[in-house]
Amino acid sequence: MPASSNFQQAIREAQSSALVGPNVVNKALPYVGGGMVLTAAGVLGGMSMLASGSPLYQPLFFVALIGNLILFFVAQNVAMKGNTGTALPLLSAYSLITGFTLSGLVSYAIVAIGASNPANPYAGVGAVGTAALSTGITFVIASIFGRRMSDSVGQALSGVVGLGLIGLIIAMVVQLIGGIFTGGAFGGNGFELMIAGFGTVLFVGAAFLDFYTMPRTYRDDQYLAGALGMYLTYINLFIFILRLMIALQGGGRRD
Repeated sequence: MPASSNFQQAIREAQSSALVGPNVVNKALPYVGGGMVLTAAGVLGGMSMLASGSPLYQPLFFVALIGNLILFFVAQNVAMKGNTGTALPLLSAYSLITGFTLSGLVSYAIVAIGASNPANPYAGVGAVGTAALSTGITFVIASIFGRRMSDSVGQALSGVVGLGLIGLIIAMVVQLIGGIFTGGAFGGNGFELMIAGFGTVLFVGAAFLDFYTMPRTYRDDQYLAGALGMYLTYINLFIFILRLMIALQGGGRRD
């Protein structure tokens, strides 16, 4: 219908006029994928140290945790300036170290879920694979529908995700402090299940939102900064899916 066609064309023009970097998503995606590969390598490296019982793992983990936080802000600042020559090795190191810091969680998931399913010795490995596959499927779906998101939906989703992140951070702080001082009420499996489920839903929404916000936030030469933001979304999605699967199995406890 001509009227419908004209209306859709007007929407496309209105959306494209707000774009800061119309090509930033396509330029960032290969680096998001590369970051995931490096993260997987870091996870495998950390797990091999754990499996061998290396006494270096624990001190290296804390060094990596602190170093990763510092590296994130440095890499983000450099990437925002469009200095790709310096930002790329920093982001590569960040992805690799992030994988190392995740190796403990992945190892725990394999052991805990495997312990809850003694009839299937590969249940833990399967759960990690399922979490990774679910993250990948979310990425594909988000890349299709997130690009087509209207301004009204995108802005509404941005507000919801922003408020949700604040709520998630507060809940995780309460869980941490409550787990230390009370043990059962806030450190128990029920509270963890609630947080993991909420975090999973929240980062699924953030995955869709990334494809809407990136072209409106980053210039084309800031594609590495956009890649870092998208990378963090999918890393967090993987973490919360894995936490959800652990919680659904009772954290490895057999009551």
